[in-house]
Amino acid sequence: MDLKKLRNIGISAHIDSGKTTLSERILYYAGRIHKIEDVRGGGDGATMDYMELEKERGITITSAATTLKWQNHTINLIDTPGHVDFTVEVERSLRVLDGAILVLCAVGGVQSQSITVDRQMKRYHVPRLAFINKMDRTGSNPESVVRQLKEKLGCDACLMQIPIGREDKFEGVVDLVTMKAIYFDGSNGEKVREEAIPANLAKEADAARHHMLEALSMYSDKLMEMLLGEEEVGEELIHDLIRHAVIEQEFTPVYLGTAYRNKGVQPLLDAIVKYLPTPLDSPSKGKDPTDQEKIIELEPDPNKPFVGMAFKIVEDEFGQLTFTRIYQGKVEKGGTYFNQRTGKKDRFSRIVKMHADKREEIDSAEAGDIVAIMGIDCASGDTYSSEPKYCTLENIFVAKPVIKMSITPTSRDNSDRLSKALQRFRKEDPTFQVMTDEETGETVIAGMGELHLEIYVERIRREYKVEVEVGAPKVSYRESATKPAAFDFKHKKQTGGSGQYAHVVGQMAPMTDEEAEMTEGELLFNDNVTGGRIPKNYIPAIEKGFRNMLAKGPVAGFPVVGIKIDLNDGSYHDVDSSDMAFMVCAQNCFRETFPKMKPALLEPIMLMELEVPENFQGSVVGNISARRGIVMSTDMVNGITKIIAEVPLAETFGYSTDLRSMTQGQGTFTMELAKYRPVPANIQAEVIAERKAELQPA
Repeated sequence: MDLKKLRNIGISAHIDSGKTTLSERILYYAGRIHKIEDVRGGGDGATMDYMELEKERGITITSAATTLKWQNHTINLIDTPGHVDFTVEVERSLRVLDGAILVLCAVGGVQSQSITVDRQMKRYHVPRLAFINKMDRTGSNPESVVRQLKEKLGCDACLMQIPIGREDKFEGVVDLVTMKAIYFDGSNGEKVREEAIPANLAKEADAARHHMLEALSMYSDKLMEMLLGEEEVGEELIHDLIRHAVIEQEFTPVYLGTAYRNKGVQPLLDAIVKYLPTPLDSPSKGKDPTDQEKIIELEPDPNKPFVGMAFKIVEDEFGQLTFTRIYQGKVEKGGTYFNQRTGKKDRFSRIVKMHADKREEIDSAEAGDIVAIMGIDCASGDTYSSEPKYCTLENIFVAKPVIKMSITPTSRDNSDRLSKALQRFRKEDPTFQVMTDEETGETVIAGMGELHLEIYVERIRREYKVEVEVGAPKVSYRESATKPAAFDFKHKKQTGGSGQYAHVVGQMAPMTDEEAEMTEGELLFNDNVTGGRIPKNYIPAIEKGFRNMLAKGPVAGFPVVGIKIDLNDGSYHDVDSSDMAFMVCAQNCFRETFPKMKPALLEPIMLMELEVPENFQGSVVGNISARRGIVMSTDMVNGITKIIAEVPLAETFGYSTDLRSMTQGQGTFTMELAKYRPVPANIQAEVIAERKAELQPA
């Protein structure tokens, strides 16, 4: 396989920007499908949205992969969901891709989820192109979208095309590199016609091209000199510069089109092939499992030892499918490879290429490829290699769940099937968690939002034929301290034979914002003991004792976050001190000290983005205030008001129904977790009382 002709790309965007419609057109023009289906409204539904639920709701729930050919190049394409509830799908797809397309709506511009996706792309250093979709909509404004890309995402974005006609008169685009007008003919826009630029656009095209060259000259002294000398700039040089700047993640070329009306997709495909990196341009790094400091440079070379990452797991009626990106070496059907986390040897019984939910068997796959393996049992994010303890790859970032609900089968006979379903979903989706509430004995599921859990409950009903009852959603509160407190705690126990003795002295305090970011809000433990006052071998036991207390705080039994502990002094006994004694000492010390730190409950605050017709703005804003929300900004575009607000999660349950009734069904909203904030005193008292009633044995 010629790696120079391979592209691994993903399509990501805000909800309803047209990702799946775009991927449907890409498949059609590449000859992968022979009939275009729409995401909504009858027919078989879009190819990449193959689940029944996706077709019914017109949303993407799981990322789907496919392979297609364009201009003699192979493209592995992954279509990802837009809803923040399924953010892990975007996260793990971007982790293994070399390039991406950020789709933006020509009217909506950069929306909240576009900002999240941008953050994910930057986290995994993924170069991207931007595609402004829906150019045929009333109010489309590509210049404003490019401005937002620069201001909100801080990227050097520049139009590579200008539109021919606007809104419902959008006919095609002018390519600023070749200076040709491009039109899309035929019933599905499959015939691309190049012509001279219309006279009325010649001046605008010249100015736009000059602007594009100026933007590119920031990355090339040679181009800068050519512009100053007013020399003619060749197409080859422009292509090379764009490709180089894109791969360095410095420049974002912007393309225009309307996927639904079949315009502008083919030039985007050309740009994917021209500018996005090959596996050779984006080498990966791994760590030596025996020495975490040692970095292993991986090369997409089929003759080196195999290294691959299992980035997504799907169970179906034929068993487990493990989507794997191969970074180095090659895999063969029937070969055995080592799971670097467990050290276990697994046999890859079959290797398949995926096309949405259809599969095609292959005998082997090489570095740079994305395939699905059948017959192995592993977890999402595991690294496989042909040698034991060879290399581990950086794992996928998994957000913490913010919402919980209890789930019970309506008939006792179904509890086995329910636990099978929960086991499977937990394995497939790291943001979906299942636990048993010790006090009430109920099974509790936790996830990223109401929609997330609603979809899983629906899948349990459909795929496992289990009728379930669901408890009201509950918020994942946290507990934290508001002021520091010193501790000096002795643990002494004497019962015939050797006793227990441990003594710790130090201070507990709330973390600063920087510390919280560094430790992701978990415990920060500093060992400042000098002179062997407590032997070094007991320190881990003390830390473990404190950590054990974080799962259930003393205020209302919620997890404790944001605590810094400085262990400054203490004492031990030659005979009676042990790991156990110090661990128990730390636990009791925490139990005694934490209530002195004025503990407070924290609640998750959601960043909510609403779009409502402007005549409903008053009642929607009033309703947000009634829900303890704070409106951050309001923006008016063509009779639509865009409201950004921060609202406590506890106040958002059932909001979609309320918003519909307030706006006669015309309002839409999206939300994602912004931060945790202290709960007002009156509400804290209610939550604690409620929690106590829950934990009282019936």
